[in-house]
Amino acid sequence: MHDLVIRNGTIVDGSGAPRFTADVAIDGGLITAIGPDLPRGKAEIDATGKVVAPGWVDIHTHYDGQATWDQEMAPSSWHGVTTIVMGNCGVGFAPAKPDKHDWLIGLMEGVEDIPGTALAEGMSWNWESFPEYLDELERLPRTVDVGTHVPHGAVRAYVMDERGARDGVPTELEIARMSQIVEDGLRAGALGFSTSRTILHKSVDGELVPGTTATKEELIGIGRAMGRVGYGVFEMASDLKREWNEFEWMGELSRETKLPVTFAALQSIAKELSLDEQISEMRAQNAQGANIVAQIALRGNGIVMAWRGTVHPFRFRPAWTEIANLSWDEQLAHLKDPAFKQRMITEDSVFPESDLIGLMMVVAGGWTVQYEMGAAFNYEPRQDETIAARASAAGVSPAEYAYDLLMQDEGAGFIYFPILNYADGNLNFLEALQTSDDCVNSLSDGGAHCGTICDAASPTFMLQHWVRDRDGARITLENAVKRQSRDTALLYGLSDRGLIAPGYLADINVIDFDKVKLGKPWLAFDLPAGGKRLLQKADGYAATIKSGQITFRDGVYLGVHPGQLIRGPQEAPVALAAE
Repeated sequence: MHDLVIRNGTIVDGSGAPRFTADVAIDGGLITAIGPDLPRGKAEIDATGKVVAPGWVDIHTHYDGQATWDQEMAPSSWHGVTTIVMGNCGVGFAPAKPDKHDWLIGLMEGVEDIPGTALAEGMSWNWESFPEYLDELERLPRTVDVGTHVPHGAVRAYVMDERGARDGVPTELEIARMSQIVEDGLRAGALGFSTSRTILHKSVDGELVPGTTATKEELIGIGRAMGRVGYGVFEMASDLKREWNEFEWMGELSRETKLPVTFAALQSIAKELSLDEQISEMRAQNAQGANIVAQIALRGNGIVMAWRGTVHPFRFRPAWTEIANLSWDEQLAHLKDPAFKQRMITEDSVFPESDLIGLMMVVAGGWTVQYEMGAAFNYEPRQDETIAARASAAGVSPAEYAYDLLMQDEGAGFIYFPILNYADGNLNFLEALQTSDDCVNSLSDGGAHCGTICDAASPTFMLQHWVRDRDGARITLENAVKRQSRDTALLYGLSDRGLIAPGYLADINVIDFDKVKLGKPWLAFDLPAGGKRLLQKADGYAATIKSGQITFRDGVYLGVHPGQLIRGPQEAPVALAAE
């Protein structure tokens, strides 16, 4: 008798092959048989009329702190994710000298909008070296498997102290020391190395992430450590300034080490290269033998604005400044006052000095690129859904219309501002990339941007929007599943998952495809120290299975924790290793 049998499901196996109907048997955490009329299981799931797909592998998250205390791993686990990779964008918490704890928290809070108070209360800091951090992660079982990069920012600060934290130029000896830390981290089980080279990433004190202006020599020197180990992914977020010739050194590094280099490919206000240029430059290097992979987002990287969120259009107005530090009850009382409202919507914003002043101005008054966000919101909104258009139709000012939106549900309303990836007012530019082997679906930022972004729901959005509901070109279910499971797994050398086949990890989603639907976001205050985070649930996941154990049934968390730390690449089952 099998441990578990998923009976009569429509199997989309992650390979891209056409779907078929069969049973799936699971024993000892692995898939052991696929076919019709399999023997009974100790437990069974009737998947008639439902899709049976691999668990999603999300390679761009920031659960570096949360993973040390949280077993549920929400919100990613709510959306069928069974494997996460964190430590992206050069930020993380190891290695860490004791006097750098607060600084590393401030760096993560500034870059990824994770409440510093939550991190300070939630983390034990039972580590200093990166291998010790991995040991700490290994102590806590959870609903998902976790893997991580060695983060450049932490390494720089550890080796170079204040010079490293403030983007100083390292000596050859310091580069050698950083390289050794990265090598030791990979040999202990890290999946790669990450760095950030964008002005959008700053600490809570406004300082750039260490490594933002790192030289080619530093980056390649550290990358060679990965080559010595023989595996690992070099991950980067960058403004792609032309003078840096990023693709040239990425290509050089990949060819020398025979390892993949991956970067965030976006329509971005901070990037000098257009997305078309980014893809063209990548492909030119790959034609010369490099292995550069573009990580693409599935929708606009959108700020969800709310009174209690991190940002909203009135944040820089003097009236808001006066009540910003009050309790929510006191703020709400002011916001309901008609006289206060009138003052708020008529006065001008006052901006602080910043090199991001352009972005602040769009947040405060970009009514033509901000959208009304209702309960059944379409994340590919039309121009007639902008605040400007809706205000004009209602015969009121955009500021008043926005104010009233935020006041919905007792001040719990939302406005959507797709800051990146929506320059065209649609997602048409992503259609071709969804079928490109040199691109992977990514950039969910699960666990991060707690007060602004809800993109951990990306896998669900992929199914709901790109496969089923989109007005315009769609992608096939087979392709969508492959891209969010097998493709992402293989990029990181996780050859034991992302495929429904005998011998592979029993990481599986049973999905009622017709019922797949994103819920309305809400702000919760459930992190340590009452830290806030935007959350979003989903309908349609009948069951999520991790290593053969059911972790969620119909969206309900079962308190089962088969997930563990991933140490290094994972080999495919012997019988299928030649696949």
